[in-house]
Amino acid sequence: MTSAATNLFVLLGLGLAGVLLMTRRLKKAVREDFGAFVERLQLLPPPPPPPPKAPHPLTGLTFAVSDIFDIDGYTTGFGHPDWARTHDIAYRTSAAVSALIEGGATCVGKTVIDELAYGINGENGLYGTPTNPAAPTRLPGGSSSGSAVAVAAQLVDFSLGTDTAGGVRVPGGYCSIYAFRPSHGVVSSMGVIPVSPSLDTIGWFAKDPSILRRVGHVLLQLPYANSGHPRHVIIADDCFQLSQVPMNRISQVVTRCTEKLFGRQVLNHMDIGEYFASKVPSLKQFQDKNQNGEMRSSSLVSLANAMRLLCRSEFKHNHKDWINSVTPVLNPSISLHINSPSEEAEDANIEQCQIAKNEARLALNSLLKDDGILVLPTVAGPPPKLGSKEILSDDYQTRTYSLLAVAGLSGCCQVNVPLGLHEKCPVSVSLIARYGDDRFLLDTLCTMQSSIQDEVDIIEKSNFSSNTISQEESAEIAKGKGNAYFKDKQWQKAINCYSEAIKLNGKNATYYSNRAAAYLELGSFIQAESDCSNAINLDKKNIKAYLRRGTAREMLGFYKDAIEDFQYALVLEPTNTAANRAINRLKKLFA
Repeated sequence: MTSAATNLFVLLGLGLAGVLLMTRRLKKAVREDFGAFVERLQLLPPPPPPPPKAPHPLTGLTFAVSDIFDIDGYTTGFGHPDWARTHDIAYRTSAAVSALIEGGATCVGKTVIDELAYGINGENGLYGTPTNPAAPTRLPGGSSSGSAVAVAAQLVDFSLGTDTAGGVRVPGGYCSIYAFRPSHGVVSSMGVIPVSPSLDTIGWFAKDPSILRRVGHVLLQLPYANSGHPRHVIIADDCFQLSQVPMNRISQVVTRCTEKLFGRQVLNHMDIGEYFASKVPSLKQFQDKNQNGEMRSSSLVSLANAMRLLCRSEFKHNHKDWINSVTPVLNPSISLHINSPSEEAEDANIEQCQIAKNEARLALNSLLKDDGILVLPTVAGPPPKLGSKEILSDDYQTRTYSLLAVAGLSGCCQVNVPLGLHEKCPVSVSLIARYGDDRFLLDTLCTMQSSIQDEVDIIEKSNFSSNTISQEESAEIAKGKGNAYFKDKQWQKAINCYSEAIKLNGKNATYYSNRAAAYLELGSFIQAESDCSNAINLDKKNIKAYLRRGTAREMLGFYKDAIEDFQYALVLEPTNTAANRAINRLKKLFA
């Protein structure tokens, strides 16, 4: 080899080594803060009082705040460079941040939020989407994404965020950390950019529930006194049916923990949607309707519709003038909401939103009283993958917001509790207490935390042991139980069992078709139609699915579609008398 060639290889080798070294440095830089921060700073607490006085309650703790909180001498970015460019430096620090600093904590930076804090996914194409430490290939959740990531990555002891329609609870669930949304209005929002004042709350994150409570004592100005234990713990069965995670993976943790600590007698199960339907009459104004004007949605969906309408209307009222004058580049989902129904149509419904909000709060307060806890999933499944189109689907939005609206619209307090991993993704559960019972909820969490963790450890260890029964076999067992309940006309219990079978094996058309039959018995025609469509997609020759979908569509007023289903059932089984009778009955309507 010539000396020139040798020198060339040496130079190439050095160049590659340099590239590799730079790549490692870049990766290290990314890993150090996970993209959580938009700005580093340091706000020190006052000196500790001399002995024998007690130290400040948050002495030695560090925290970060979402870039929606004002800090004296800094520009609040609100998740968008154009906002920072067109607004002045803040001349005062927000009340919540000041209280924490006075309480002994050190603020070390401002964190990334969704653009204009309008979103629950944690995406920000302008500052970059923070990396979820619990699931790096998945979304961190938002709007307070950076604050959640900073805690999950152990960059700070706790952090502040805002929760309008899920901005603290969703990233808490996706990043597998504790997240607290207090009762609406109990923590001052002075010095915080508003999104929807009727829904906005100041929330916080921590990996340690005792720190979550310590922060709560400062922000909520609570005395250090123990509250009583819960006397009834209510499992919202219908909410768990909205989750993609098997119900027993989440609810059994809380169930076993509750039985161990407080006794089996405090446990109850109920459909919270049915309760709202009977106690919140104004929700009828927010039900989806079919082409014949008939109602098509559950009360939980109606609750979510009211919350989202209120949020959208108040957001537009606060920020549409700035958006129109500056014309910033916005995430398509934000633009879609801003340009949705006319302001006149929205204004006509805002009063109904406020009525629904008040009724929902009264309903939950009446249900939970001063010693009750409502248990439901925080989110509807694992964090969506980065770049996934799932977050744009109606199904994802409906299931997620239906869960978030329970506390979101009522203004009650809620805490996210991480429950480890399921299929390598974070799972969590939420506890809700009545409006104003924030201390009771935080104390209950700290009481239950150790036992909850024990149950999580048992489940995760069992997942590594050899399974004596496959998921398919478990699904068949669940289906068998569902069939037994169906035979006994216990429709809701049958639905619960079929739902469990679907979670264990979602590729079996019979499970969907059977659940549709139970939904038909309950008059839940939308759900029945959806299940039958799923069954048909899996098995084009499932006669019962066509018959049941035809029945559901007939009841929903989709008569032509119903006839097509019955006719196809006849193609598959020409002697089917039920299909013949249905076709003749429907044809008479058009005669």
